[in-house]
Amino acid sequence: MALKGNLRDFTITQLLNLVNLACKTGTLVVEGPADVAKITFREGKLIYAQLDHLDNSLAGILRRSKKISSRQYSILTERAANMNDKELGILLINAGYLSQYDIIDSLQQYFVGIVRQLFTWVEGVFTFEVNTLQPSDKIPIRMDLENLIIEGSRQLREWEQLQQEIPSLDMSLKFSDRPGINIRNVNLSVEEWRVVYYVNPKNTMRQIAKATKLNDLEIRRIVYSLLQAGLIEVIRPGEHPATLPPRAFPKTNKTEQKSLINRIIDRIRAI
Repeated sequence: MALKGNLRDFTITQLLNLVNLACKTGTLVVEGPADVAKITFREGKLIYAQLDHLDNSLAGILRRSKKISSRQYSILTERAANMNDKELGILLINAGYLSQYDIIDSLQQYFVGIVRQLFTWVEGVFTFEVNTLQPSDKIPIRMDLENLIIEGSRQLREWEQLQQEIPSLDMSLKFSDRPGINIRNVNLSVEEWRVVYYVNPKNTMRQIAKATKLNDLEIRRIVYSLLQAGLIEVIRPGEHPATLPPRAFPKTNKTEQKSLINRIIDRIRAI
């Protein structure tokens, strides 16, 4: 009988802990708002993971880990289209293009990366299908869960704190009347620049998250850091919130960043 539930009642960390302690074998299927993840375990060890919207083929994973170039990826997908992952892996090793370590390391990074993404999912349903393993043409690995469980527990504590500080994403942001930092020396990450670009009393944090393709944890984390810096304030949304289109922003060009800083300063002075 499959174990089913909701992420509101059981976190990914709790599920991993259950799999680890009970030495479970099977596949955890998690259906989130925008994607479906499948994580496979054998006797409590992580052996496989995939996200439905990504290219989960070995060639795709090797390209993502930069073990092969985009051109090599195109050649492999064309000339080795009839090969499964195991056959392709053997071919690449025997031809001397990659070592067994290169392939295993890429798979480990990819699978762990998927589990880390799941730590940020707070909405969704899950099913644990006992004794169901990964597709036979996929390459399994074997990884302990303890370190991932510890990492997930830390992230869960952070999530709980951020929920207390920012309980609702339906509030808006505005630039502080009196910034608590020297704004001319502001040093923001690419993700923070994206959020800053949309700061406007008419735009809710939920809209900003959607426009910048950030999940609930990521938008709260960035807003919290900007609040701590004294750069922004949380306010009630405007009467007519705007619908935000995705934008290709920001660029790391120093001139553009300086221009944006000047616009921020002008906005604050105009308040």
